[in-house]
Amino acid sequence: MAEAAISLNGRMYHLSCGDGQDVRLRELSEIVRAKLENLVTEYGQVGDDRLLLLSALLIADDMLEARARVKALETLLAAVQKRAVAEE
Repeated sequence: MAEAAISLNGRMYHLSCGDGQDVRLRELSEIVRAKLENLVTEYGQVGDDRLLLLSALLIADDMLEARARVKALETLLAAVQKRAVAEE
């Protein structure tokens, strides 16, 4: 069992994870840290709980937008493939 030490907004979090997953966990924490730092710049220190919640909501919003783009691209790809097959 591995452990990753993550620092967010001046607080240290020690998280247990599977062997080899600590690097991924740190990469993910960098995404959270970037969102959190942007929020602190925009709104100031409004509390760790609120900042982490807002960060999570912004990341979830990014994820939903990315899923929508992937779905649109999959639909476009399917149409292009269908047209290519029809032209053969």
